[in-house]
Amino acid sequence: MTATPEKDQVRIFDTTLRDGEQSPGASMTLEEKLQIAEILDDMGVDIIEAGFPIASNGDFEAVSEIAKRSKNSVIAGLARAIHTDIDRCGDAVKHAEKGRIHTFVSTSPIHLQFQMNKTEDQVLDIITDTVTRSRNLIDDVEWSAMDATRTPIDYLCRCVEAAIKCGATTINLPDTVGYATPDEYKEMFVQIRERVPNSDKAIFSVHCHDDLGLAVANSLAGVAGGARQIECTINGLGERAGNASLEEIVMAIRTRGDILPYMTQIDPSFLVRASKMVAGASGFAVQYNKAIVGKNAFAHESGIHQDGMLKNAETYEIMRPEDVGVKATSLVMGKHSGRHAFRDKLRELGFELGDNALQDAFRRFKDLADRKKHVYDEDIEALVEDEINVLGEGAKVIALTVIAGTGGPQKAILTMDVGGQHVTKEATGDGPVDATFNAIKAIVPHEATLSLYQVHAVTEGTDAQAEVSVRLEADGRIATGKGADTDTLVASARAYVSAMNKLALRQQTSNPGALAAV
Repeated sequence: MTATPEKDQVRIFDTTLRDGEQSPGASMTLEEKLQIAEILDDMGVDIIEAGFPIASNGDFEAVSEIAKRSKNSVIAGLARAIHTDIDRCGDAVKHAEKGRIHTFVSTSPIHLQFQMNKTEDQVLDIITDTVTRSRNLIDDVEWSAMDATRTPIDYLCRCVEAAIKCGATTINLPDTVGYATPDEYKEMFVQIRERVPNSDKAIFSVHCHDDLGLAVANSLAGVAGGARQIECTINGLGERAGNASLEEIVMAIRTRGDILPYMTQIDPSFLVRASKMVAGASGFAVQYNKAIVGKNAFAHESGIHQDGMLKNAETYEIMRPEDVGVKATSLVMGKHSGRHAFRDKLRELGFELGDNALQDAFRRFKDLADRKKHVYDEDIEALVEDEINVLGEGAKVIALTVIAGTGGPQKAILTMDVGGQHVTKEATGDGPVDATFNAIKAIVPHEATLSLYQVHAVTEGTDAQAEVSVRLEADGRIATGKGADTDTLVASARAYVSAMNKLALRQQTSNPGALAAV
């Protein structure tokens, strides 16, 4: 009998909190970052890239605090090939039991000519200088060749050789603009590892963007070429079209072990919880047909598929839903459900609330159950996430009345709690939503610009909850708020106020003398 070959371990490097947060509108609060880092640490992520410490005081604080709290993961910070960046990054990760400085520099001709205005030899000097400086601060140093896939292979070999010679322990060759194909990407790693002296002294890493929809395929191809670290994000969040999706990488390796002889340390039962947490924090909803964690990933409507599933689930499912944290069956919740059943349902959905928060959520659930014929899991998730979004915010929606119709103009009468005082204003607008937002501005004057207003129904039917996303921009800052209610206008008001509060908080963080309102 042929022996089963031993599987190589592939390290999972999660950059949700760094590259993922760079998605326009996806900025997260410190508390959100700490919660996401905790679940990443618990699920077995090998390296958490917690942020870009030089970018802001908030980023430095987040990386530093995550470094102090991490129990298992290596905590990395990103640094440009600049001394101040590297020193700041070293200060941020020094509290981690296992810290890493991740520094990078461009290597492709187009970047050297138009972005850096440097020669190839000058960049080699920069690599030698900055990797050496990083290694003098910490033992674990990762070096990245930005735009590696558009860099001539001979020059890329020289750059990698210089980085390893100066002490880099991980070499990352990213497909920065999502340009490569799997065969090309694999061959690049094969050549680099064969041609560069002492390449065996470093771990090679992949970091792929999804501009052509090939991020996951390219990442796995890079591993086939000898890389043993994959850089990815929850839900594929990231610049432009995003990064390789962590959940897809992990489950591809787990499911297709017959042709992917690798293993990861990830506990896949955390995947859906992590996905929901990141979606809530970033304001980027997961598409229904998203692999692994999408709402429809384990749903079957076709009669043929249903018949096959009833006979044997493996006819149409290549993974078990419970393996990734999806419950195969749902407990139907309604107005006759008690508090105990509601708490159990919340735990099933990945929420653990304190007594006061539970009481508020239960009250809102009862109100919703009185208005809806069927209450689905998605309704409860939206309800609780909306409760979390407004918790502790400076301004809250108390009551809203809207007068609308063909006669116009539409009018909104709004009561809000602002700093503990109830304030009521009315305003007109070009439609009920515009009138509602004008009423908010009348109560809390601000200059923020509305850049996104998005509504979708959480479940089917005319009594479905509406989940609204609102994105506001002011002074170069972006904040996204979400709200949910069976009344779309109420959900819209809550989402707008949530985004407004986040902008105000960020303004206060960067300018302590700023007013509480945006």
